[in-house]
Amino acid sequence: MFKKYRVLKWILSIVVVFIIFIIIIGIYIASLLPAEDATLIHSKANDISYITKDIPSHRGKILAVVTSTDSLGTSGKATGYELTELARAYYVFKANGFEVDIASPLGGKPPAILDDDDMGLFDYAFLNDTIAQSKTNNSLLLQNVKPEVYEAVYFVGGKGAMFDFPNNKFIQALIQDFINENKVIGAVCHGPAALVNVTLEDGESFLKNKEVSGFTNKEELLLTPEAASIFPFLLQDKLIAQGAEFNEGMMYLEKISHDNNLITGQNPWSVWILAETMIKQLGYIPKPRTVTAEENAVKVLYSYESKGNENSRAVIKQISEENKQSISRALLIDHSAISILQGNIGKFYDLLRLAAYAKDIESNK
Repeated sequence: MFKKYRVLKWILSIVVVFIIFIIIIGIYIASLLPAEDATLIHSKANDISYITKDIPSHRGKILAVVTSTDSLGTSGKATGYELTELARAYYVFKANGFEVDIASPLGGKPPAILDDDDMGLFDYAFLNDTIAQSKTNNSLLLQNVKPEVYEAVYFVGGKGAMFDFPNNKFIQALIQDFINENKVIGAVCHGPAALVNVTLEDGESFLKNKEVSGFTNKEELLLTPEAASIFPFLLQDKLIAQGAEFNEGMMYLEKISHDNNLITGQNPWSVWILAETMIKQLGYIPKPRTVTAEENAVKVLYSYESKGNENSRAVIKQISEENKQSISRALLIDHSAISILQGNIGKFYDLLRLAAYAKDIESNK
């Protein structure tokens, strides 16, 4: 009997130590995060020089298409389009001389997904932009869109796109028109779901032999293990089944594929470069833009994944000291959390140390 109580005592002691350890780790992680900028939510597009200054003369119009689906099948989980994927591309297009219209399968106000951890200057500015909000809240009904009005189309991601993009005859007709007119087609994250059932005049799949990127199976299943039963299909599998050459990058890091007039991106972190590549494909040099702290964190993470810890420290030093730019420590910490889900404790530790190193350099400026 007494031996049983000794075992119980040891179990309780281990549990207490584990809880204390988790609390200490939590406090340490919180110390690595920058102070919250309370003014960020009040950001205005008119205060961002990239958006307001040295705008080229009118170059035409670009159509952004968002999902109208607000729930993930029968799961009851809310969904919609990803606001960051719309807002950032919207301002890249605007800053480079293009007017942007927004359309959706059902028209009107489409459902949006806002992730507070990912929201930045441009995203809050979009929410506070009366013109952008009017266009979003009164999105054009897709079947009424006249494709001849636009120079390019951009399919915004968001899990809802997996439900109402693939079999939409108006999306298919729009893409077919853009193919015939040799116009630019862009899509990011789940946005390439718009491409999966598009056929050419000869009956062949549009995607056959096309190099394409999109949200990968690994990215999908890590955060949504039941994705295969929630979605009509897994996007990577479907793109490959339709004949695409799937171009898979590192998990949750920037990656695009550029196949002539078709430009596709793997995930939300690919939006900036995808939108600017669309501008290049339209025949223009993208306007210079200050690289965001999030993009710099992606550079650090890419360096870590491809070249190791020491090289990534050198990248942090170059960005902070030589380029005088910020690095999103929050994104580094997010990826450390992802490494726990992957069972990689060493990577978890490395990324926390990189966040600490970035904080130390920034503090010593």
